Amino acid sequence: MNSPKAVPRKRHKTFAATHQEIIETAVRLISEQGASALSITAVARAMGIDRTTVYYHFEGREDLLAEVKAWSSEQLAKAFPAEASQEERIDYTTRYVLENPELMKLWMDDFLSGGDIRKSFPYWDQLVAGVRADATYHGGEPVDAEIYCVNLLTSSIIGPRVFRNSVSPADDTETVVKRFRDERLRVLRSSSLRKD
Repeated sequence: MNSPKAVPRKRHKTFAATHQEIIETAVRLISEQGASALSITAVARAMGIDRTTVYYHFEGREDLLAEVKAWSSEQLAKAFPAEASQEERIDYTTRYVLENPELMKLWMDDFLSGGDIRKSFPYWDQLVAGVRADATYHGGEPVDAEIYCVNLLTSSIIGPRVFRNSVSPADDTETVVKRFRDERLRVLRSSSLRKD
C-alpha cells in the first residue's frame, strides 16, 4: 500500500520580501508606462496578488510613489561609493539616467520641488565636502562647492536625457556614456578635481 504523497506547502514570503517586490513591481510599471499609470490595482494585478496585500504594505498610491522615489535615490547613490573611480561614477550615473527616464522624472520632481536635498540625494554632504577640500580653479581661486555640486548634479542628471532626446537621438547608450565621461573628466581637470 502506497502512502499518499505529501503536498508541498506553499511558502509565504516575509513581510520585507513582499514589500520589496511591490516596490520593484511599481518601478517596473513606472518604467514601462509612466508614473501616471501606477495604481495599487495595477501593482496587485502585475504581481498576481490581492489589492489588500498591497494596502497592507502601503497606505495608498502616494505612499508607494514615495517608496519608489526613495528606491530610485538609493539606486542613483550607488554611483558614489568611496572606492569607485570618477570614471565609474560618471558611467553609472549616465547609464542609469538613460535607462530609467520615468524614474528620473520622479526623482527630478523631488529634486526641484524643494526641501532638504539630502532626501533625494543622500551623498550631498560628502560631495560638497570633497569639492570644498579639493577644488580650486587654475590660479588658486576657490570653487563655490555648493554651486559647483548643484551644477554637477543637474548636468549629470538632465544632460544625458537632453543629449539623447534632442541633440543626438541616434547615439547608442554606450556612445553617450563615453562622450559624457570624456567631457566630464575634462571639466573636472579644469577645476583641479581630477589629478592625472
